[in-house]
Amino acid sequence: MEPDSRAFERNALKALSDKELQDALENAVGRIEARRAAAVASFDGFEAARERASGLRRETLSRLGDHLARFIEEAEKRGAVVHVARDAAQARGIVARVAREEGVALAVRSKSTAAEEISLDDALREAGVEEVETDLGGYVARLAGEPPSHILSSAFHMTREAVSRVFEGKLGEPPAADAATLSAIARKRLEESFSRAGMGVSGANFLVAETGSVVLLSNDGNARAGALLPRVHLVVAGIEKVVPRMADLPVFLRLLSRSASGQPLPSYVSILTGPRRDGDAEGPQRLHVLLIDCGRSAILEGKYRDALKCIRCGACLSACPVYGCVGGRPYGWVYPGPIGAVLTPLLAGLSEAAALPDASTLCGACSDACPVKVPLSAFLLELRSDTRFQGLKAPAEIAWAKGYASVMKRAGVLEALERILGELSRLVSKGHPLSGMPYPFAGWTERRDFPSVARRPFRKLWKIRRGARE
Repeated sequence: MEPDSRAFERNALKALSDKELQDALENAVGRIEARRAAAVASFDGFEAARERASGLRRETLSRLGDHLARFIEEAEKRGAVVHVARDAAQARGIVARVAREEGVALAVRSKSTAAEEISLDDALREAGVEEVETDLGGYVARLAGEPPSHILSSAFHMTREAVSRVFEGKLGEPPAADAATLSAIARKRLEESFSRAGMGVSGANFLVAETGSVVLLSNDGNARAGALLPRVHLVVAGIEKVVPRMADLPVFLRLLSRSASGQPLPSYVSILTGPRRDGDAEGPQRLHVLLIDCGRSAILEGKYRDALKCIRCGACLSACPVYGCVGGRPYGWVYPGPIGAVLTPLLAGLSEAAALPDASTLCGACSDACPVKVPLSAFLLELRSDTRFQGLKAPAEIAWAKGYASVMKRAGVLEALERILGELSRLVSKGHPLSGMPYPFAGWTERRDFPSVARRPFRKLWKIRRGARE
């Protein structure tokens, strides 16, 4: 999936005018936030767990090379074939080669942001392999011809009615209004694919260095079926997914599931340690693990290292007021929301995604929601500074910022401006909020009123109050 983040502002405006999308986002975001809040409230040690998980991720990243080397050694010792790709093009070449050498004609895939990142479907198509997306949300989004809109749920932005229209138009199914019927339609269509597939493709939630194990979490069961039923299984994962020890997993499992969906634990926790051995009842005969770098090593060496602590729970998306208004599609790549506004510039290049760091109110809700304490709001502010120094800001915006800074540095100028604005507000709005403002401020009042400027600003009231006390 190629990045297309330059048109964020235009696509966001389209999203804001889409009534069905707005209804879907309001319902979905509100529901998942309520579940997450309840799950966090019921977990007495939540903050302590966050601190421990953050420390574990920081320690892992500080010695990532050592942990990766051990993971590769242990995985290969147990029969897995490990591949490493420095970029997306090399990763696609490896995928195509594995598919050809294994004689694969049909591959079933479970949801994977890493696979989307390298455009894995292009590699399989090049190798002549038919690919079927088995994640329910991903299946629906692909039928609709739309990119994923959420890290966890690809069809997060779609109502039941929209899904029904897709099934009616693409599959010839009769209209259906309830989720159970829609799920049954998809399940019936997908069941045959698992039995015919020669290869299953998945991401990885974690890679355990101590045992060379791959950890898959899901609620639908499609990831487990895709890992166990086909003859070959291919795992695509970023190098940052490594955790040192099996004993590290419980804290991440408890945090990720609560932060993602409000559940104490995922419905399915699958741990794959090598391919099927003699006496095993199930499992792939061949296990391939593709570790992708794709810019992660550069992030590891820079000031944004902690962005790699992310465990892809999606909590920051639900907490973000911008994502809640526009959804994931305007972000233009694999990773939407606050984490996308940080990762996309770092992985795809700031010139390709200069608009994304501005897609934030800097309210800090994303940082508060993150279970591993990625300082998202601080990174977004720092990336805004980077766009300025790389010459990616519009001259008018730079001039406005300089003017604002100049006024704020001079108390006398600020007080004079406050007096002028206070008098103008009294004359123009008579103390009432402004429902409409002229260009270039008209955008502010399209969706909300501008508060009336007080005749006596806070600084003046503070001086008067201090004088009365003295």
